[in-house]
Amino acid sequence: MKRTPRVRARLAAVLAAAALITSACASPDDGTGGKEQKTERGRYTFGSIGEQPKGGTPVRGGTLRFADYGEARSLSPAVTFATGASGGSALAAVYDVLMRYDTAANKYEPWLAESLESSADLKTWTLKLRDGVDFSDGTPLDADAVVAGIAWYQKNKGADTALLAPNLAKTEATDERTVVFTLRSPWATFPAMLAQAPGMIVAPSAYATKTFRPIGAGPFTLGSYAPQEEMVLKANKKYWKGAPHLDALRFTWPQADRAKLEALNDGTADVTYMRSPDVVDDAVKEGHPGELTLTGLGNMITINTRSGRPGSDLRVRKAMALALDPKLDTERAYDGKGLPGQEIFPPESRLHSKTQPLGIDLEQAKKLLAEARKDGYDGKLTYMDGTDPVSRSKAVVTKAMLERVGFEVRLDMVPSIADRVAKTYVDHDFDISRGAASISESDPYHRLQSVLNSESYGNPGGYANKKMDALLVELRAAGSDAETQRILDDVQTLFNEDVPLVNLGASAGFTAWGKNVHGIVPTDEYMALFGEAWISE
Repeated sequence: MKRTPRVRARLAAVLAAAALITSACASPDDGTGGKEQKTERGRYTFGSIGEQPKGGTPVRGGTLRFADYGEARSLSPAVTFATGASGGSALAAVYDVLMRYDTAANKYEPWLAESLESSADLKTWTLKLRDGVDFSDGTPLDADAVVAGIAWYQKNKGADTALLAPNLAKTEATDERTVVFTLRSPWATFPAMLAQAPGMIVAPSAYATKTFRPIGAGPFTLGSYAPQEEMVLKANKKYWKGAPHLDALRFTWPQADRAKLEALNDGTADVTYMRSPDVVDDAVKEGHPGELTLTGLGNMITINTRSGRPGSDLRVRKAMALALDPKLDTERAYDGKGLPGQEIFPPESRLHSKTQPLGIDLEQAKKLLAEARKDGYDGKLTYMDGTDPVSRSKAVVTKAMLERVGFEVRLDMVPSIADRVAKTYVDHDFDISRGAASISESDPYHRLQSVLNSESYGNPGGYANKKMDALLVELRAAGSDAETQRILDDVQTLFNEDVPLVNLGASAGFTAWGKNVHGIVPTDEYMALFGEAWISE
């Protein structure tokens, strides 16, 4: 059954907001005031970093103050895109997750679930729930609740419905504690769905009336919420892992990453999440303990490849890619503190490909553009971005790099994220624009499918290539690291040949906490779990 334009727009808008929020381009902290510094590589170790003193016996009580990156305007997993940059940690505190991604071991492990097993063909996944887990309203988190919760999530067009709907054939409860997921085709990283928003199971009573109420099985419940000011979550004393050590979590959302780091340093925040390259770099150098997360395609140029747009011509797309120098982009806009590169997965990634990226070649770019001009292209491009300092800085350097090979670039600086979402993902009213796909190390299929599949709602450029679609189907079914790497090598090769977008680098996100904070558990999509967190005296 085809989805209506309204449904498509709804899903696209959710994915678009996440892409804009998680872009490292969106912070005002990265402008350099004309300074240029060479980029340093190899200075980060990803995963758990910093010196964390032993805290001894956990202390009960206190409120943990989290200077978060993005506000969860809704605690509904079907409304808020659940990532560490868009309020996902608050959602995880209320609902918990069926599966958790172990960032140190690079694998998914049961959390609310007791086990998750797949059939040999990766088309049937059997989930066994822990016994005795209840929602905060006292009702059981049983198999029927999981089946109903995932159906509710899809009915209400949660962002990952775009992945679940075409791939999930049936979800059924075979007994009180067992849920069987039947897929239409093999899906090796299906556990990722249960570690993200679809695995945040909402109690049936939460959506029993027209007014949604955030009721889950997590370690905290909603206490109070003042939009744009603070959200306070109070401890759920009946949490399945035992009453939390903390009395409460308090979320605030400082606008600038620099302000978050200052709050961590002066003790007015206990935890913070940062993405601005210069601020992350400073926080790492200062030795803060925390979780440093790498994401691919963290700084990219989206190309509208639809008919009638300059990007519909491969020669034009390739000329742009050959002209845009990631290192120069980073030096001018990020004070040399980013992770520039054309590779989908950078050298720091466990998924890094030996396949070389396209490279920079100004003469070849000029040649391709000249050929396109002979066939009627006028050389004009419109570049869209925001109006904050770093976006303006990036716009200037992007315009200069494109114009040095012969493009004529007009800047479209749009202050409202909502307007950028509409122009990019709904109206498709752009030639090129800044964004991010933020591909995780845990599940590369998830975001690659979103941004490169021809039928994906999260593919704003309208890029369509049957070979790429086929590679993504292979990637979904890849059952080993070696097979995954082979397919990703092929994806990089086709990416070089067909230029669906221009990649300018990866990004590093840092969940940092004070040395008196203990027990925070990192999980998928750079979220954190706080059920076992505590603050030492």
